[in-house]
Amino acid sequence: MLQPPSIPTYNKPHSIWDIAKAVLKFTPRLPQFLWCNLTLARSNPSTQGSPGYFFQQQAQLQPEAPFLRYENTCYTYGVFNAWVNQLAHTLKQQGIGKGDCVGVMLENRPELIALVLAVNKTGAIAGMLNHKQRERTLAHSLDLIQPKLMLVGSECLDAYQTAKSYVQDWNMQDVPTFSLPDASSTEQAASVYGNFLQLSAQQSTENPTEAQQLRLGDVCYYVFTSGTTGLPKAAPMTNLRWFKAGLGFGRMSMHLTAKDTLYCCLPFYHNTALAIGLSCVVNTGACLALARQFSASGFWQDIQHFQATSFVYIGEVCRYLLNRVQQAAEQEHQVRVVVGNGLRPELWDAFEQRFGITRICELYGASEGNIGFVNVFNLKRTVGFSPMKYRIIRFDVNTEQPVLGPNGHMQRVKKGEVGLLLSEVSRKAPFDGYTKSEANESKLLRNVFKPGDCWFNTGDLVRDQGYRHVAFIDRVGDTFRWKSENVATTEVEAELHTFAPIAEAVVYGVKVPYTEGRAGMASLVMEQGRSFDVQSFYQHIKDKLPDYAVPVFVRLRQQHETTTTFKVKKAKLKQEGFLPSCSNEPIFVLVSRQLGYQPLDEQLLADIQAGRMRF
Repeated sequence: MLQPPSIPTYNKPHSIWDIAKAVLKFTPRLPQFLWCNLTLARSNPSTQGSPGYFFQQQAQLQPEAPFLRYENTCYTYGVFNAWVNQLAHTLKQQGIGKGDCVGVMLENRPELIALVLAVNKTGAIAGMLNHKQRERTLAHSLDLIQPKLMLVGSECLDAYQTAKSYVQDWNMQDVPTFSLPDASSTEQAASVYGNFLQLSAQQSTENPTEAQQLRLGDVCYYVFTSGTTGLPKAAPMTNLRWFKAGLGFGRMSMHLTAKDTLYCCLPFYHNTALAIGLSCVVNTGACLALARQFSASGFWQDIQHFQATSFVYIGEVCRYLLNRVQQAAEQEHQVRVVVGNGLRPELWDAFEQRFGITRICELYGASEGNIGFVNVFNLKRTVGFSPMKYRIIRFDVNTEQPVLGPNGHMQRVKKGEVGLLLSEVSRKAPFDGYTKSEANESKLLRNVFKPGDCWFNTGDLVRDQGYRHVAFIDRVGDTFRWKSENVATTEVEAELHTFAPIAEAVVYGVKVPYTEGRAGMASLVMEQGRSFDVQSFYQHIKDKLPDYAVPVFVRLRQQHETTTTFKVKKAKLKQEGFLPSCSNEPIFVLVSRQLGYQPLDEQLLADIQAGRMRF
């Protein structure tokens, strides 16, 4: 097993009684659960449908129902659909059609939602560019999707211009670009581009005929990976996967209806907002309450202002909310269900109890993947259940290779064990991959259990909790081997966070001369105004972790470099190892159990590099 009993396991296998009690409470929802599963099973790439098509169906069914709330403005389904149609006809007038890519670069505001639906109604693909990227990184993203037309918010024009001298595979000068003024901004950037909103004002409000011709197998968006291990990759999102997300998460798990309002403060270039938040709303006829950005101090006031009954989260948002001083608004809300991914198991109970959240629909999915899990039955500390075909196989974290059986095929783990998650690639669960095809084959495993089969390698280690439920453990490459034991970084991070002064803890393995495997290293950020007592820290963690899991090195930092969705960029930390380039950041090394941690000085460094210090 990956995780020995000596480290607290927050995601233990479920008992038959856990499942029985959960299913009993779920019984009233069973008919809808079965209907959703049947619909998901029948859906295939040739079925009619797309985000724009499903949205205009809702507009026809309930034109006066609220669709989008933003600040103090509310748009009904009917009014918003008319606006989307005007934008779609303008795109068609500019020569945009099926299969073309339209780059979309705006902050969260109504225009962004309208544009992604409008692009989809024409059959084109919306390239969801990260508005916080600049220069080489943004140029790399543009080169990947090579849009035929660009739509840029006035608030993003400066960032967009910085990519001009770096693009290589895409001719930025020859591509038509339009700006979209930001009505809520007091300072408008001077623009040499045409105003797309003015251009569309006189267009038809009728539904474009192209929307009815789209199939679930068509691509609707390009979504970029977070880039935690390098430059971002562009992953195509099909109408099929978008539809399945809304049905599986919104209807089957959250049980949203037209009476619900879902609050989203996550950026819409991120899949959690685009393929979960928007899809859940459109596929259930609910209302979307949109925030410009996440604010820990204003989160619960927003929830009250919009009278939200649900919200979408990522794990880092949950942690930031828990770190805030308690306020009355935390309990004075109408939220009955939340959906998202990354809620750490050790924080689960505290989050549930402090904020009075009775239903947490934790989920699992990847931008480029073909499988999703969701906590349908409202169990604790699980990413839930999946009706799709998957396997959890034995995996050697030292060699980073699956463990083969005597017959040369891969082996499944037992209940309670940890392994590599695979999902079968089939017509109903295709692998959409990336825009650069050369990266696709590396994600596929063939002849896994029988000749000719094909499975998507998620790159994630999960625990088999039984009854088709799993718990996320770690990314392959994050788990490392030390002293002949496997160390899951997420489990160690969970224990480090129990040391009160720590605000952020990131754990990873580093190479040390004359040793096997990788030694654990923890990069820590202290709470504001709190100092770090290294010996108190050691006394705290040595009682909670087995010897091999106690970090050998500790690095103190003012802050961690993160992606725009708050994920720490571990790749650079791993590359720097125990000799970071920033000389003003203290490093401590665990000299022995008796002496504990000592500052890494020149003598200790020389001893480590010469192999005189044994760990």
